Amino acid sequence: MTQQRFVPAEPSDLSDLSDLVALLQYMDVAVLTGAGCSTESGIPDYRGPKTRDTHPEPITYQEFVEQAESRQRYWARATVGWPRFQAAEPNAAHKALARLEGEGFVNGIITQNVDRLHQQAGSQRVIELHGALAEVACLDCGEVVSRDAVQERLLEMNPDLGGTSAPLRPDGDAHLPEGAPEGFEYPGCPACDGVLKPNVVFFGENADSDVVDEAWDLFDASEALLVVGSSLTVWSGYRFVRKAAERRMPIGMVNLGETRGDDEAWIKIEARVGEAMPRLAEALVGE
Repeated sequence: MTQQRFVPAEPSDLSDLSDLVALLQYMDVAVLTGAGCSTESGIPDYRGPKTRDTHPEPITYQEFVEQAESRQRYWARATVGWPRFQAAEPNAAHKALARLEGEGFVNGIITQNVDRLHQQAGSQRVIELHGALAEVACLDCGEVVSRDAVQERLLEMNPDLGGTSAPLRPDGDAHLPEGAPEGFEYPGCPACDGVLKPNVVFFGENADSDVVDEAWDLFDASEALLVVGSSLTVWSGYRFVRKAAERRMPIGMVNLGETRGDDEAWIKIEARVGEAMPRLAEALVGE
């Protein structure tokens, strides 16, 4: 399926790349990635230079849990958006990070993304702070099923949505300005008929404590932090920058646009991650 074409929001500035190489080359590095790492794969973000004022706010955990109509609208959008989201492929930044891990420069990746493109690119140690859209969990019994299986059921129940096209949203759903189509149905849990929810952290919901602990273990075992493609607006990611600053750990950033952590960064590269990260990998590892 054809992906959205990525159009660079701003020109890249790689003039400080050699300084970032010098900062990281003798360190064990933990990487924190955000939505900007996947925009060049056709997955939009909420807070990029060109999108922060155009995308509507995502559904909140409270809305999803408490309002059946909100769940209906979400699943209708998700039914349309899932094929395009699932078809996204790793870009040059994902591949460069996998290469850096394979060569021993990167200890692992803490990601705020829910697309599993890091794993597809070959990264081995990936900690998913916000879960993954590839899984769906029951809020009643805890059963976890694949999103593909839920998609099959959604299309069985709503065959008219098959082949529907609409602009993709950052959470893997799609823009449906009229809301859920009349009569739209969504399935319950196959084990208990309870409420199914994507196995991701919605706005207003806390990240799993075990996952956060695993992320801190990776952070504690590292000597430097590299932020790739994140505005750091959400505390779940920004806290690692704050802790690194408290410990006086070197902090490098590669991002287009302002971030919440700009003042803490030792070096920031204002660049497309798909351009900067392969260059960084080449400088650290070689051609």
